[in-house]
Amino acid sequence: MLTSTVSVPEVKTFGVVSGTHVIADLYGCPRSAIMTDAGLLERTCVEYVRDAGLLDVGILFHAFPGEGGVTGTVILAESHLCLHTWPEHGYVSLDVYVCNYTSDNSEKARGVANRLIELFAAQEARVREVTR
Repeated sequence: MLTSTVSVPEVKTFGVVSGTHVIADLYGCPRSAIMTDAGLLERTCVEYVRDAGLLDVGILFHAFPGEGGVTGTVILAESHLCLHTWPEHGYVSLDVYVCNYTSDNSEKARGVANRLIELFAAQEARVREVTR
């Protein structure tokens, strides 16, 4: 019989909530420029992030050719905002994750997510929140 020893690093626990992850699946989104125009979606996401008092440190948005959608990420000092649009299916996946290491940014994450959910005018929004 073989035995092995695995070295596991010590896990740091904070004793407080370390992060809030808002995850949304948006269905029945009408086809609009916000679903296909990477530049417009990027500007809007950055505006919402800054309005919430979060700090963007990196941005990448990509539009797929033809009538394709957009994949975009705003890297935050606090973590990230990421979304993907499928205009041909009227669907958007969205997540906003923030660390709560030095302050509780949960309401900021919820605010950004809610503004984006309203922007896409989904017929149905399935929203989950994970404490991590």
